[in-house]
Amino acid sequence: MPTALLPRSFRHLLASLFPCLLLALTVVAAPARADDISATGRGVVRIVTVAVVDDQVVGFGHGSGFAVAPNRIVTNAHVVDLAKRYPDNVVIGVVPSEGAKSYEGKVIAIDAARDLALIEFTGTRLPTVALYTGPVDEGAPVTALGYPGNVDLATARSAVDYIHPLSPIRSEGVFSGRRTMSGVDVLLHTANIARGNSGGPLLDPCGRVIGVNSSFAKGEEGDASFGFAIADSELATFLRNAKQEYPAVGTPCTSILDRVKQDSEADARASVEAEAAKRDAAAKAAAARAQALDSARIAAERNRENIMALAAVLLVAGALAIGGGGLLEVRRRRREAIWAASAGGVLMIAATVTFFLRPSGEVTLPPETAPTQAPAVSSTAALGKMVCTVVPDRSRVVSSSIEDLAIDWGTAGCMNGRTQYAENGSKWDRILVPTEDQTVSVLQFDPATRTYSNQRYFLTAAQMEALRNIRTQVTIKTCTPDEAGRANLATQQSAIRTLLPPYPNEKIVYSCKSAG
Repeated sequence: MPTALLPRSFRHLLASLFPCLLLALTVVAAPARADDISATGRGVVRIVTVAVVDDQVVGFGHGSGFAVAPNRIVTNAHVVDLAKRYPDNVVIGVVPSEGAKSYEGKVIAIDAARDLALIEFTGTRLPTVALYTGPVDEGAPVTALGYPGNVDLATARSAVDYIHPLSPIRSEGVFSGRRTMSGVDVLLHTANIARGNSGGPLLDPCGRVIGVNSSFAKGEEGDASFGFAIADSELATFLRNAKQEYPAVGTPCTSILDRVKQDSEADARASVEAEAAKRDAAAKAAAARAQALDSARIAAERNRENIMALAAVLLVAGALAIGGGGLLEVRRRRREAIWAASAGGVLMIAATVTFFLRPSGEVTLPPETAPTQAPAVSSTAALGKMVCTVVPDRSRVVSSSIEDLAIDWGTAGCMNGRTQYAENGSKWDRILVPTEDQTVSVLQFDPATRTYSNQRYFLTAAQMEALRNIRTQVTIKTCTPDEAGRANLATQQSAIRTLLPPYPNEKIVYSCKSAG
């Protein structure tokens, strides 16, 4: 390709080609369906390259790509090869799957041997796509997302349509095996792909990347057609070499319906077990109290008998002393007789006082054995710092980390000293609608079972805009003891719930224990 340089003014004009054309469009892209593949489609883009020499467009190409970071795209090296070789003559356009703009990109890393490239752009943030690092069985279902050229040829009316945000085309097939091509590990699959799919992701049923579509073998005379995708291991190596962090998940793909059902059953069992534990604790406390009561009663009776015996001894001793005084008086030992009689009188008085002040036999237990009433499940008491661990059998993980989570549950639903939760029956909820990311999180904590959960909904830009409008009505920004304010928060969160899909894309359940 000629390497003549363009005038700087034309270069700037070309750089603004994509957003300027899109500003003239009035068609709004249709929202993606609420499933895992469509959720991944939010981070899939069309890559457009335009080559200009001497103020003339001499080349036009396009492929696909996907976001591994909010502003970085993976695609095939051959899609952007000309832009890398002739940066002053070729402009790269990044066209998201939704919205109203496209953005100029630049190549920041390229590996021709692996046929992979990394593109950076600015102006917006895209939902990232997670890599699946676990095993894939032969015959497992796979889905290719991208922008096949044959579809564009049939539907595009002009070049403008190539920079109009549209949801990617999906094609389903099965994973057929692994092979090596020119020293690179590749995946074979039967999902239909065409020119234009290059650089697009090959996905598992949960919408996680297992490969990067690169080429296809067209069947002839009845032969089957196969697609080739750069394997996830090659992609991971490329990203590490480029020092690009990326989300990766190794947990198997499970059905959200199955997980919701299993979690509901587990939640019910946990509640029953919590109630049973409370009853068991109450029964043990009652038994301990009864035992303490019996022991105290025996001790009280023994003490009463001992005091009465002491009174009897004093009475007998007093009588003997008085008798001795009389005997001394008969023997004319008057002084000794007076002392003996006085001592006898004192002893008899002491015996009388001891008898009347003897213990009543009533039992008094120490405070620690007093019966206690179990706190209500929706207690506002603080539980303090806890460490929460993911429960795999109750969770469906698509792209999130499953590391342990540290929380600090404070008084009246205050999480970590700053986020106020709202009462929802015996549990506490908080719905987070972020300003930039396209993911809504429904957080829930159950003090009775010490279970924490995070339900994540991967939504379209239009859905997020509607939810953000409702979020502006939420006035509570920090923790508060105001019950009326918490009730208002619960009402506002109910309004947000009505706009969420029936099921989340991801549900992570944690079991929490005291950090101490």
